[in-house]
Amino acid sequence: GLCYLICPFTHELDEETHARFGWQAPFGACRHVASARATSEAIRSVATDGGVVTALLVTLLETGAIEAAIVSPRRDGLRRVPRIATTAEEIIAAAGSQLAPMEHLEQLGQQYTTYSPTIAAVKGLAGERLRKVALVGLPCQVRTVRKMQALGIIPSEVITHVIGLFCCESLALDEQGLEYLRRLGVPLAQVRKLNIKECLLATLQDGSEVRLPLEALEPIARQACLSCPDFSNELADLSVGGLGSPAGFTTVIVRNDRGWQSYSEALRRGQIEELAHTSPQAAREHRAQLLQKVEAFCRWKQERAARHQPQPA
Repeated sequence: GLCYLICPFTHELDEETHARFGWQAPFGACRHVASARATSEAIRSVATDGGVVTALLVTLLETGAIEAAIVSPRRDGLRRVPRIATTAEEIIAAAGSQLAPMEHLEQLGQQYTTYSPTIAAVKGLAGERLRKVALVGLPCQVRTVRKMQALGIIPSEVITHVIGLFCCESLALDEQGLEYLRRLGVPLAQVRKLNIKECLLATLQDGSEVRLPLEALEPIARQACLSCPDFSNELADLSVGGLGSPAGFTTVIVRNDRGWQSYSEALRRGQIEELAHTSPQAAREHRAQLLQKVEAFCRWKQERAARHQPQPA
């Protein structure tokens, strides 16, 4: 029954995970929120937004807070695979958005499975002799790992830091999915990076952008994603994404003491910097706007999930 219990779409362990990891209504705990970016040009040049995730991981690795990180480097095109990175170079190589589902069980139908491919990398930790590992994951992946930790499933205890990505949905970017994007006017051969903020944002090699409304992507979204209510990665130590922040910056929600320790250390060491404001009042207003935007998207995703819940036969 373990697969059922740790599935991100079952609810038997919600009370335990919420209590253990400090969840608060309406979309998880929030100790601090800001727009931030990496100070390293090398990191920002390969990042989708501000490169905060990569900078945080490099800081954690350099300070000895972690020995490795589970990340998702690009394999080919837009597809990614889970990997255990043990060097700063491997972490930087994995930078960028993750919009396609990581490769796993495609033959059984990636459109419908609720299997979390990151768990394969977590299982691989057992033979690595690692004791302090960071995880970067989507809400379904983080929720699965948190359930494993609540149940004491080995080796989830070695995951000491969890950075969660904002997520509207993963796209089925197989040949049919890619052809669908082409028909919508996305010149895939010219795409430098894909990102989801208020819409799908495709940045081309020449710097121009193509924007698509999120509703237009539902035909190529994984069906499991349409019934997922978690946009802001509510159980992570820190949650990050581009929503609400200006271009080149990442929205960061620090959720707990572990997240604040990681974030403040990166600030102190000059690895990341927050968006400058003209006054304390302007900073407060910006933080309030960020939270309003994130909360609005959380409600939108919860409402969509309610519409797509499987109906009993």
